[in-house]
Amino acid sequence: MKVIKEKHSLAMRWTHWVNFPVLAVMIWSGLFIYWANDSYGITIFGTTIFQFFPEWFYEYFHLKQRLAEGMAFHFFFMWLFFINGLLYVIYTIVSGSWRELVPKRNSFREAWQVLLHDLHIRKAVPPQKKYNAAQRIAYTAIIIMGFGSVFTGLAIYKPVQFYWICWLCGGYHVARILHFALTIGYVLFFMIHVVQVILAGWNNFRSVVSGFEVTDCQVKDLVKPKENEEPV
Repeated sequence: MKVIKEKHSLAMRWTHWVNFPVLAVMIWSGLFIYWANDSYGITIFGTTIFQFFPEWFYEYFHLKQRLAEGMAFHFFFMWLFFINGLLYVIYTIVSGSWRELVPKRNSFREAWQVLLHDLHIRKAVPPQKKYNAAQRIAYTAIIIMGFGSVFTGLAIYKPVQFYWICWLCGGYHVARILHFALTIGYVLFFMIHVVQVILAGWNNFRSVVSGFEVTDCQVKDLVKPKENEEPV
């Protein structure tokens, strides 16, 4: 028998779907800002081995000469990113949902099992509740990364006013490197997340939109006999 069960709350779905376009705009506008000081790559003895964004990349996506536009978008949407993330954290704490998200003592061992199962190396299905061990680690890490982006972003945005934040980050240049590295982490998370959603199937995606999922359930699981009563 097919039954409909609630899986994701409205608050979780709202913050999830708001965060996706907001973070996408943050990354997009961040490229405008990065173009003005494109300094990261791998250089050995004065020879550039690898450059993160070659010239054709800026030309193709029309990213050049748009520094002011990028800063305007970036500094506006950063507050939406911060407020949305803060509301999500507050909700998980107040509702108790953090218990389903925070990794447990054996989560790292189980996450390895999840990886082997996803790679079709291990046939046995790892423990799965609302979130498996790998999801717990990934979703907790993305929250920590969010706070890291806000922290390093403030150090870059106002290095004089927030000099103590800049100092805690190790200086302006270190803060910028950390901010850039966290952005790469978001992109990698997006790519893996989308692939996992596709592999999980329509039912999983629908639950993030509607909040409910359709599961298989036997009749005996729905109708439980009371004490001293014959089973139906």
